[in-house]
Amino acid sequence: MDEFRLPVITINREYGAGGRTIAKELSNRLGIPWHDQDLMEEVARDSGYSIEEIKKEGEELSQAERFWDYLMNGNVTYNSSHDKIFEAQKNEVLKLAENPCIIVGRCSNIIVRKAKIRSFDVFLYADLTTKADWLKASENCPKNVDIRHFIEKRNALRQNYYKHYAKKTLGSYEDYDLLIDTGKIGYEKTVEIIATSLGR
Repeated sequence: MDEFRLPVITINREYGAGGRTIAKELSNRLGIPWHDQDLMEEVARDSGYSIEEIKKEGEELSQAERFWDYLMNGNVTYNSSHDKIFEAQKNEVLKLAENPCIIVGRCSNIIVRKAKIRSFDVFLYADLTTKADWLKASENCPKNVDIRHFIEKRNALRQNYYKHYAKKTLGSYEDYDLLIDTGKIGYEKTVEIIATSLGR
């Protein structure tokens, strides 16, 4: 393997910690593609589910849904939409990982490691105030909701998803090469740290 070839970079993150922004800037810096929302189009084509369904179920899972899937998984006639979407996402992640790229979320760090693909795995987190400020400034900020409660709920759903499919706790240090508090470090410095860690 070419020692100068970049590994696949995976970025897992808390909701509101700047994962997409940092992936985009890192992509520009390193000159390799990044994948997040665009991955859903390929998954929709391969799975038969709509992009709306994948957005809803593709990276979040409630406790009730986890429990229901657990109860029904022994039933041969039951096919969980979460499971089918996860398998389609997994297959797409593995296809993308054939070449250096940046993949955001979707248990990508665990998927590529199990496939023995060389990777550099990053986890981004931030304090609740930073995440709330980010969401308030976003064009996707929900109306008439408690912003902090909304963020905590999204992160809980994301944690459930990761625990269900990766069999791990999201953000556990042993699953990453680098963990960064983007609230304290800032987006620009975060990109710098990741690129420098990769020798770029």
